[in-house]
Amino acid sequence: MYDPIFAKSFSKYEQKRFGFWAILVCTIMAVSIFLELKPGFHPLAILGNAMNLQLSIDAAQDKLAMKDEDISLPFGIHAVEQAKEGEQTDMLRVNDMGTSSPSATEAVESDPTNTSIVKDIDTNPPLATQAKKVETPSEELGEPACNFLGPLSDYCEIKGDIRIEANSSTVFIVSPQTTIAAKNKSWSTRPYARKGNGGAMISVKKWTIKLVSHNEDNIPRCSINHSIPSILFSTGGFSGNPFHDFSDLLVPIYSTSQEFGGEVQFLATDHQHWWISKYQMLFSRLSRHEIIAIDKEKEIHCYSRMVAGLKSYKEFIIDSSKFPHGLSMNHFRQFLRSTYSLERTRAIKLRKGGGQKPRLMLISRGRTRKLTNEGEITRMARKLGYEVIVAEAGLSTNLTSFAQLVNSCDVLMGVHGAGLTNMVFLPDKAILVQIIPLGGIDGLARVDFGIPSKDMNIRYLEYKIEATESSLIEQYPLDHAVFRDPSSFHKQGWGAIRSVYLDKQNVKIDLHRFKSTLVKALKLLRRH
Repeated sequence: MYDPIFAKSFSKYEQKRFGFWAILVCTIMAVSIFLELKPGFHPLAILGNAMNLQLSIDAAQDKLAMKDEDISLPFGIHAVEQAKEGEQTDMLRVNDMGTSSPSATEAVESDPTNTSIVKDIDTNPPLATQAKKVETPSEELGEPACNFLGPLSDYCEIKGDIRIEANSSTVFIVSPQTTIAAKNKSWSTRPYARKGNGGAMISVKKWTIKLVSHNEDNIPRCSINHSIPSILFSTGGFSGNPFHDFSDLLVPIYSTSQEFGGEVQFLATDHQHWWISKYQMLFSRLSRHEIIAIDKEKEIHCYSRMVAGLKSYKEFIIDSSKFPHGLSMNHFRQFLRSTYSLERTRAIKLRKGGGQKPRLMLISRGRTRKLTNEGEITRMARKLGYEVIVAEAGLSTNLTSFAQLVNSCDVLMGVHGAGLTNMVFLPDKAILVQIIPLGGIDGLARVDFGIPSKDMNIRYLEYKIEATESSLIEQYPLDHAVFRDPSSFHKQGWGAIRSVYLDKQNVKIDLHRFKSTLVKALKLLRRH
């Protein structure tokens, strides 16, 4: 094997170099043979697994950040998502082409026990579950394109042979394929845009979206075939509260349905007739077809296209980057104006010596967070040159009349609460004045109304009260944690915050301090 004559023909250096190259060639040949026999053991496969692991970690970290915000923000409001404008973590859909590289999530797709999106009690799903909510649809099988990573809502877009069985709350997708892969795949969703809040979601029915092969037994037969798409949503949750009516339902219903141009059917689960009736004028303009109270249906309704759930990405805002043609809150407000015959599109522009009086609406509260010196505030505002209206909207208030009254105003003012939602009816360049009570809820107040006002082309002012303006001073000494350390109540959860700072606090405005806010509003109306 070893030829000494051959070896002597080379110098020692050349012998070493020859040996090195021989070893290298042998190593390459060995690795090549091994990879041929073990195709799964490939550098790209290792890289792919590492990327999938990082994706899961990143998704989990995003969810963890939002969970921290839930302590101080009620109703599952996620201020983190509002602050990080333009972030794309909530749209990890991986469904544009219908294919993707294998990932760790594929292992859980076919397991029905791992597809529950919202727990009955917990305000947030377990962290490990959150990291698995990336769905990779297969167009050949008819799988839905689902987004489970949004901060406010989950939804699935479905195309194909869709059959809805109401008594089992199941949407069947009948696949033309007969392969094993087409069997036993299911997804679950609660179609309401407040998924991080257990209090809201406990009254929202869970629906199962199930992919089945066409040759399986016990597939329901269609009894009513529809030629239009459908949208499934729940009128449970916090419906009835004006803020949640708009933020959780009406705005997402509008944005989700716009692509269909009225040729869409709404399927309302947890149907509340009074709620649908209240907003019937809006629904009749969004769809040319009747709303089906789907839970009561005995028939099997069939569609070729469906959206199960609502698309909602930000609090009380339409995220234009997520919708075609730059759909925005300005479009939604134009829709409200045309529906309720709101004549004013722009607030008054004050001119020196013009003699005009801007109209100010003071939202009155009857039970909690009342302004105990409404009369004094009203008199001061009138002396400054405002025409003042004091109003309170209730469940029985005629929505059209109240919307028109708000639209006639240039300034809307009130203590933080659902009544400020009526800013949607204000003309452009109007002013919202939010009075923020004690309790460290500044961030919440801005997320609910301050940030959305910008998207509505409404100018925003806020007035933070001091301890001496709060009725809490009659219940606690000034050195109490209620005044010194509101964060200690935040740590106890939303119940403690609500009980102390929202349900048991009224406000008596310091007229001298507040005057400058009303004067600033007048200056803004002169600027336009």
